[in-house]
Amino acid sequence: MIRINLLATERRAAKAAAPGIQAGQKMMVMGSLVLILTVVGVGWRYWAIGQEKAQVAREIEAAKREEARLQEILKQVQEFENRRKLLEARLALIDELRKGQTAPVHMIDQISKALPDMTWLTSMQQTGYTMTIQGTCLSLTSLSDFIGNLEASRYFIRPVEIIESRTDPADKGGPELILFTIRGTFQMAGVESVAPPPPGSKGAPRGGKRG
Repeated sequence: MIRINLLATERRAAKAAAPGIQAGQKMMVMGSLVLILTVVGVGWRYWAIGQEKAQVAREIEAAKREEARLQEILKQVQEFENRRKLLEARLALIDELRKGQTAPVHMIDQISKALPDMTWLTSMQQTGYTMTIQGTCLSLTSLSDFIGNLEASRYFIRPVEIIESRTDPADKGGPELILFTIRGTFQMAGVESVAPPPPGSKGAPRGGKRG
């Protein structure tokens, strides 16, 4: 009777096939690991990009809020600047009005101080800061001194013009009179920087009269 040991043959076949099965399992495990690592890497990258996008969005929102706040501050600064300019304009107007109120007083005062001896004023007309003065005197020297005193006061812009100058015949043996008309422009700047009268000037009113 012939006996065939099939069990030993199967064992040898199984031993021969085992290395191939183990190699395939290793490749499968490695492939699975690579796939898992790839999926994890892609997922982490996607998550990181999402976090970065959210951070950028928050920064943009914060920048917009800051821009709105700065715009409000700039608006307030502009309002303050406009208010400052308005107040400065009002102060300048008040100062100009104050000078305008005191100008006639200074005009009369300076004209009175500049009036020499034996000189009389008969008329004064004011147009703005321009004064037209009419009067009489006994000599051309008095008229010249009067004009020189007005110019030396620095309250009148040089030159003070002589519009008219003529001799009036004497009545009943009296002295001849010189009738004159002069014109000058008054300036308030002289109030702040008045120069002293030159030596020998006849600026003090000593007997002059205004008509």
